[in-house]
Amino acid sequence: MNYEINEQSVTNKGKVTCNKNILLSIINLATKEISGVSSLCDNFGSGIKKIFSNNYTNGVKIDYGNNGIDVDVFINVLYGYSVPDIAYKVQENIKNGLSSMLDVKIHVQGVDFSEKVD
Repeated sequence: MNYEINEQSVTNKGKVTCNKNILLSIINLATKEISGVSSLCDNFGSGIKKIFSNNYTNGVKIDYGNNGIDVDVFINVLYGYSVPDIAYKVQENIKNGLSSMLDVKIHVQGVDFSEKVD
């Protein structure tokens, strides 16, 4: 199935309508729900991407391809948490929130030392 922003796409399997703001909201909430995530963050060059692409917003990049939607999420992880565990939990939470129509990649941009986990 093809997924396109604000358009209905017709395939032999039916019609699908996706709204970018709904996707971003679900991704944002699903990411912030995971204990150990400090914040969503912008990656290097994101300022340029924001200007020239409407598929990038505040730590989340959405690409629409022939096989579905690809999502890249850029996060900071709190110090004391397992980075692979947090990345996996975020990925699964986003996938669960958006069903199985996504391929989600998590990019940990840094570790936040402001709080220590007991």
